[in-house]
Amino acid sequence: MAPCHIRKYQESDRPRVLDLFARGMAEHAPTTFRHILKLPRTLVLLLGGPLTLFVVSGSWLLALMAGLTLLAALRFLAKYPWTQYVSNCLRTDMRDISKTYLSEPGSCFWVAECEGQVVGTVGALPVGEPTLRKEQVELFHLSVAWEHRGQGIAKALVRTVLQFARDQGYSEVVLSTSMLQYSALALYQRLGFRKTGQDFPSMMSRLSAIPIVHLTYRLPSAHGSQT
Repeated sequence: MAPCHIRKYQESDRPRVLDLFARGMAEHAPTTFRHILKLPRTLVLLLGGPLTLFVVSGSWLLALMAGLTLLAALRFLAKYPWTQYVSNCLRTDMRDISKTYLSEPGSCFWVAECEGQVVGTVGALPVGEPTLRKEQVELFHLSVAWEHRGQGIAKALVRTVLQFARDQGYSEVVLSTSMLQYSALALYQRLGFRKTGQDFPSMMSRLSAIPIVHLTYRLPSAHGSQT
């Protein structure tokens, strides 16, 4: 594989960046679906619902159709949060990447380029809370094309954000990710991020038992100022 290099985002990168973003989010739908199927409440619904319908109606065909309908509904529910997230980002920070990430000195957006093609992305913005804007920067939209994974690109992108945070004088890098993004969680923790909490931001995430995990990386200068 040819070596990749990381550089700042350019407007010509937009189509590829949005494609990577959408594809990366879509990958989580099957994992979410499998997770939902393993929940006890789901098993009760999938077995109990059709069985009850059979007892009432006496029709195996009707019970089978009910089971398939429930599976289709669950598959839609597994996909829905990710499509909604993409839709929301396209209306907010990803609507104009240059304006959102490159118009202020405390924020940035990078791409990893390999053989002239964008294969990875990551962004950094000051946190929304006014009292913390000069202390914390938030990592967003880490994504690497499927065919380029396992080459250390994601690690390099995260380290780019960490170095940027040091250069900008931030104390901490924070991020939020789904509990189901196992490889991303493992990467962040290997690089020194620590879990600071988790929550259920919506009724859907609570019903599907998929919390959002919050992680923090305390920069060395921050440690030094406390010792």
